Amino acid sequence: MNWKKAAGITLPTATAIGLGILGSKMYRYGFQRVEAPRIPDTDNPDYLAAFEPVKAWFAQQPKEDWWLYADDPKNKIHALYLPNPRPTNKAVVIAHGYHGNGQSMMAYAMIFQQLGFNILLPDNRAHGESSGEWINFGWLDRLDYRDWCLELVDYLGIDSEIILFGVSMGGAIVMMMSGENLPPQVRGIIEDCGYSTLHEQLAYRAKVEFRLPAFPVIPIASVINHALLGFGVNDVNSLKALQKNTRPIFFIHGAKDSYVPTKMCYENFDATTAPKEMWIVPNADHAEALAIDPAEYQYRIAEFLRRFNL
Repeated sequence: MNWKKAAGITLPTATAIGLGILGSKMYRYGFQRVEAPRIPDTDNPDYLAAFEPVKAWFAQQPKEDWWLYADDPKNKIHALYLPNPRPTNKAVVIAHGYHGNGQSMMAYAMIFQQLGFNILLPDNRAHGESSGEWINFGWLDRLDYRDWCLELVDYLGIDSEIILFGVSMGGAIVMMMSGENLPPQVRGIIEDCGYSTLHEQLAYRAKVEFRLPAFPVIPIASVINHALLGFGVNDVNSLKALQKNTRPIFFIHGAKDSYVPTKMCYENFDATTAPKEMWIVPNADHAEALAIDPAEYQYRIAEFLRRFNL
């Protein structure tokens, strides 16, 4: 038997099989639903201590369970609605991050309540009480959030005023929403540490976490995702959406973000010609801008809203 010839046939086959298995494992690792605790996305001890009063505040708030597509078990999407103590037609839709849920955004909800907004806290697909087994990294969520805005208009009236706010994957969601045909009641967007494209984000995480090259792992994951959810990794793109954006938008990012590179904030900022502002927060890691200086965080948001009459 010609062992060299046999090895030449079987080695590429074995390599392809191995890469396929690796890609499948990586997809399951990154995209499969994971139930997460309702805590902030930070390990900053000072912020975690300061979070205790936030939890007490949240527990005291009246809440309503809202549902999208309630008659479709595979697509039921859940949200919590917190009315402002003072009647108002203003509302904010708050988008949570990867492996979070609506309740994990309660610290941001408290800020916006103090600024005079009603609050909607959706659970993204495959998170919290919403249906789904596979995380879509905002691509399907962006359309759900558009429908949440329509629900708010129906509930609060045609003269309602809506702000979109998101952190991390939630930041990408609201940026990708900016390229959609949104109701005119959506008047402004605030995003904190969202990624520019899913391909670049996955490539970065594969490199720093596993020392793996983007090719062929991400193309394999993309093929699997297309089969399961109907779209590829390259479809998830904040930059393309931002090119269509016309609403005022505020970009926030930690200067020391080790999870979503800070350079992505500059890319996102440059992608839109709409009225825009950017705040790079010194010494803040991923999703820690609020933790670094809560008072400054609230002030910056309030000033953005004031400048654009939102």
